[in-house]
Amino acid sequence: MKKTSGFTLIEILIVIALLGALAIGLLATIDPFEQLKKGRDSATRNTVTEFYNANLRYYGTKGEFPWGTVPANRPTTAPLNDPTMGPHIMALISAGELKMNFTAAAGTNRLARIPVTSTADDDLAVCFQPESKNFRLDPNAIFSSNGVTVPADTCISQTSGGATTCYWCIH
Repeated sequence: MKKTSGFTLIEILIVIALLGALAIGLLATIDPFEQLKKGRDSATRNTVTEFYNANLRYYGTKGEFPWGTVPANRPTTAPLNDPTMGPHIMALISAGELKMNFTAAAGTNRLARIPVTSTADDDLAVCFQPESKNFRLDPNAIFSSNGVTVPADTCISQTSGGATTCYWCIH
């Protein structure tokens, strides 16, 4: 009687099948596409916060936002990449409140996703529409694109039955 050591083909196939099932389960848990969305949302939130804080510092120093007190100059829900926002961004850069490469570092696509609204001389809302589940469920994601609060239970992001697209805002 000859003894052989090693694994049979069936045993190897079972191990491969088990490892494959574990890998699929791990991928489903991690959800790489959701992780990419969270990364983009985090970067956009940082850009929103940086722009908002730069405006607050400018306001604290000059007593007005970069667009001044002329109502016609106020952004009325214009995205950051809108040509009308260019002079305001340049004023913040000139005042040292934003870095020279702010627009290049943020990128045109990200700036297009950030609407800015000012309805009064001392009012500013900077928002973005979250892509990831985590950011859509954030308590700050209950605004319209112009920073007006909407009932959380009407947001698509907050409930399964909501019909309103909600934004994450700071103001």
